[in-house]
Parts: sequence; C-alpha cells; structure tokens
Amino acid sequence: MEQAFESQSPYQQLQTINNALSSGMYVHVRKMLHHMPAPDVAFLLESTPARSRAVLWQLIDPEFHGDILEELSEDVRNGIIRQMMPEKLADALEDMDTDDLAELLRGLPDAIFQEVLRSMGEQDRQRAEQALSFGEDTAGSIMNTDTITLRPEVTVDVILRYLRLKGEIPEDTDAFYVVNRHDKLIGLVPVIRLLTATADTTVEELMDEEAERIPADMAEGEVAKMFERYNWISAPVVDRENHLLGRITIDDVVDIIREEAEHSMMSMAGLDDEEDTFAPVLKSTQKRSIWLGVNLVTALLAAMVSDLFEETLSQLAVLAILNTIVPSMGGVAGSQTLTLVIRGMALGHVSGSNSRWLIGKELAVGALNGVIWAVLIAGVVALWKDDLMLGAIIAFAMMINMVAAGLAGATLPLLIKRMKIDPALAGGVILTTITDVVGIFAFLGTATLFLM
Repeated sequence: MEQAFESQSPYQQLQTINNALSSGMYVHVRKMLHHMPAPDVAFLLESTPARSRAVLWQLIDPEFHGDILEELSEDVRNGIIRQMMPEKLADALEDMDTDDLAELLRGLPDAIFQEVLRSMGEQDRQRAEQALSFGEDTAGSIMNTDTITLRPEVTVDVILRYLRLKGEIPEDTDAFYVVNRHDKLIGLVPVIRLLTATADTTVEELMDEEAERIPADMAEGEVAKMFERYNWISAPVVDRENHLLGRITIDDVVDIIREEAEHSMMSMAGLDDEEDTFAPVLKSTQKRSIWLGVNLVTALLAAMVSDLFEETLSQLAVLAILNTIVPSMGGVAGSQTLTLVIRGMALGHVSGSNSRWLIGKELAVGALNGVIWAVLIAGVVALWKDDLMLGAIIAFAMMINMVAAGLAGATLPLLIKRMKIDPALAGGVILTTITDVVGIFAFLGTATLFLM
C-alpha cells in the first residue's frame, strides 16, 4: 500500500490522505506523511482547511518540521507557528538554511521572536542574529553561508584530497570561491575546471578574477534579474570591502521570481500574494474589504459624473443605452498599456531615460486605436439608430477616451512607483476611474452640447 501511495501524484496523495483522515485512520496517515518529501507535505498542508491542517501537523514527525516550514507560504506557516511552543519551534529551526531562518524569524510577532531566540542554543542564536543583520528583501537576507573557500597558492591535488575527506559539498555548488588571508574575494574556480585540471595546477592558474559578485545590500529583485541575465547557478555575496559573506543559489532565485509573479497577479485584485486559500472567513473578508471599499468610492465618482447629465439622460434614453461602450473600451485599452508598462518595469526595461519615448509611443497607439474604433462605432451607431450626429458624438468620445487611456496606462505606473506604491496594486483601480470619468464626461458632455 505504501508503494502504491508513493507512486501517486501530489493531487492523488492529497485525496488519499483526506479520505484516510475522514475515516479516522491516523496511524496510516502518519506513515504516509513519513514517506512524503517536505515540499509535498507543504503542498498538502496548503491545500487543506485549517482544522484538518492542525491534525496533520500533529501527525508529522517533529524532526521534519523545519524542512516543511521552509516550504510553506507565509500565511500558512504563521498559522502553524502560532500553535507551536517556542522551544519546539527553536528545535525545528536548528538545521534550517540561513536565508529561510531569517525569513521565518522576521514574520514572527516580537514576543514569540524573543522567546524563540531564548530557546535557541548559542550557535543557532548567533546564526539567527547574523541572518537578521541584513535588510529585508536584500541579497544578504537570502544568501546562505555554506561556501567552500580556496587559497590561490593551493594545488588541485590538495583540494581534491580535502573534498574526498569531507565527503560532500553544498547543494547547487558550481564554483569554489578564492579568498585571500583577509577573506576578501579575489576570484572563483568553476568545479568543472577544477576536475579537469592536472594535479599540480594551482588555484591561481584556474581562477576567474573577473567573475561577477553581488553586493549584500542589492535588492533581491535585482539579484533575480542578474541570475536570469547571466544564467547563473550560484553567485558570491560580498560586503562593501569585498569580504566574502556567502552565496545565493538558483533555488532561492526561483522562489523570488515565483513570489514576484504571484505578487503581481494577486495585487491586480487587491489581494496579498501570501494569503492562505483556506484562511478563516472573517480574516479573508477583512483583507479583501479594503480594496472593495476603494473600488466603491471610484464607482460612486463615475456615477456622480453621470448624475451631472441626468436631464440629458432623461430626455434622450438612447444615451443611457450607449453610455457604457466608451468607458468599457477605454478601460480595456488602458489595462493593456498598464500591464505592458508594469511588466517592463518589473523586467528593468523601463527607466527614466526611455520613459518619455514609451509614453509618446503609447499615446500614438491610443490615438491610432481611437481613430480605428471611433470610425467603426460611428458607422454602427449611425446605421443602428439612423442618426449621423449621434454616431459622430460617440466617435469623438471614443477618440478622446482611447487617447486618455493610453496616456494614463503609460504614466500611472511611473508616477505611482515614485510615490513608493506598488503599481500592480493601485494602478488598475486608478486607471478604471480615469477611463470611466473621461469616457462618461466626453460622451454625455458632447451629447448635451450638440443634441439638447
């Protein structure tokens, strides 16, 4: 039975364990959990409602708690930590990677954080304090200290004998770092170059002195871009005096890229990218209410603009029928531009040097789209309602709103970013307000001027 369970996909294992839990087969569930890798157990916990999650956590062998906590999303992990005694949590953190340790400790309430530190051994406490000494979301906060360093005068034969005695090297090691007597990084030696060199070759002859290095205070987003650009597996992290502090590996960068993608996607809906899918009703409602309230205010603003033309709408009912077309088209066009610019900013393609050109380009795209769709909607409305003037009015409003949408979609992310606000979080709400207000005002204002 255990072999059949191990051959199942994570989704099938989830169903099997849920069925076993429902049947009260806790001993069987414990055995299944014992044979699952930590990432799969984390997936199982994240895919389980809170009550069952608490039961599952009690059934997991404590020696695997640290590995599983590393894999969990922040919201789910914090919920589990709140159920753990500080000394148990300290035990779970004992062998955790430095970067994961720093991330977990930063998410703890201050009272629990202090208790956990007191429960740690001296060595682990020092490691935790060192991990927390770097700013959040910087290269220093995501690096590991599991590096193998070499001296330039040592020969390949000595190094290979040392590695055989050591018996293992850190995961994702593609290079060894060369330091001087003051632990300053002077180069690196790729593992493949070391393995293919003759025994009497020195490290100095093999090392690459021009290899890139990452400052400890570099933003983690910039680190991810460098890994993507240079196809790195690992990279050294140094301080301002070029002392080797640690290294960043590709698995950490993959996590950053995934988190940034989730953040952008969830922010578009005004949600937290770490939100627990199975969080309690009240907690989820509270988190979502903020941006729903903001959206209500913007909707009322658009309604107030329509209210300015109440008399026009009461006398010409056809305007009420057509009033949604112009704001809708502007909203879609603006969202296309907004998404494109936010993506360009995330990739580092958009900067102060090329932003004016980009705004001009999107303004031209908006104008060209405005002409195309204005002509099309004018013809449709003129034939449908047998009114050339009405067709011309909606065409003019369409043209104005498409240009405004292109301009707003290109400039809003840049302006919002300067205000230290996430464009993915606030851009869509503001853009929708602009296109609704401009579209309604242009259409009903022009209709009032020429038809009343």
